[in-house]
Amino acid sequence: MTVPRHLAAAMRTALEQAERVKGATYPNPPVGAVILDADGQRVGWGATEPVGGAHAEVVALREAGERAAGGTAVVTLEPCNHHGRTPPCVDALLAAGVAAVVYAVGDPNPIAAGGARRLTAAGVRVTGGVAAADVANGPLREWLHRQRTGRPHLTWKFAAGIDGRSAAADGSSQWITSEAARADVHRRRAAADAIVVGTGTVIADDPSLTARLPEGGLAARQPLRVVVGERDIPPQSRVLSRDCPTLHLRTRNVNEVLRALADRTDIMLEGGPTLAGAFLRAGAVDRILAYVAPILLGGPKTAVDDIGVTTIADALRWNYDDVEKIGPDLLLSLVPPR
Repeated sequence: MTVPRHLAAAMRTALEQAERVKGATYPNPPVGAVILDADGQRVGWGATEPVGGAHAEVVALREAGERAAGGTAVVTLEPCNHHGRTPPCVDALLAAGVAAVVYAVGDPNPIAAGGARRLTAAGVRVTGGVAAADVANGPLREWLHRQRTGRPHLTWKFAAGIDGRSAAADGSSQWITSEAARADVHRRRAAADAIVVGTGTVIADDPSLTARLPEGGLAARQPLRVVVGERDIPPQSRVLSRDCPTLHLRTRNVNEVLRALADRTDIMLEGGPTLAGAFLRAGAVDRILAYVAPILLGGPKTAVDDIGVTTIADALRWNYDDVEKIGPDLLLSLVPPR
């Protein structure tokens, strides 16, 4: 699909708006919108507000005002056609008199879908699928996964040297990766709904599992901290601080953990090799984020324990989704074969 330059630029801005609010809109998806006037000039933009607030299209239309008439709305998700906590976005677009709507991804939710059909029936020019891959693999990845599967999207995150070792022989692991890589982890934590570790990690490393800003303070939004395992959490553990809530699930069963977190959308698994192995064996990992530092550690401390592979033919094979350089480190993003 050949997209005019001004529409492609508007979609990039809408994508940036969606990324800005990722993690802050639950249970609604993080959506970005841009309004262009009849001459193709940007006159309004915005993103989904926290639950109960306005959707992205309404935020952008407010800024555009009367200049939206005869213009184009560029949105990362098909405008909703459902009256929930707020009226349908289709109503707002029609009331504003936009002449065209361009969106990236169709809404898979049968309750909210149908916006494109209704807009077309009202005489609005509608174009879908613009920058769909960028949006589907970006701010809407976890939400779309939940819509398709009915369960949270789970990312296993770990740090290791180039030999795959996640700690030195004495167990020390702070810090394998650079400050830049750790800042990226904190940014992702702030957008996640929950962080999962095992009791072994809590006892051995005493992590706080908070999301912090580059300057050191706490991020405005904190994920739920989830500790999995039958052992008690030591009472002085930092994971029990009042910075954000903590849930202790006294189980080793992966399915029980997923059921307990069924109302969440974006989960990060940051536990040690035993917990990682359990989730991988259960087929519960939807993405891997591997922060790889240019160091060699050697020894037995691998990022994952037994995953049931006894021969190379049994290897769990993944596809590279993205490779990014962060400071001196590499961030490898991998997804299961489709």
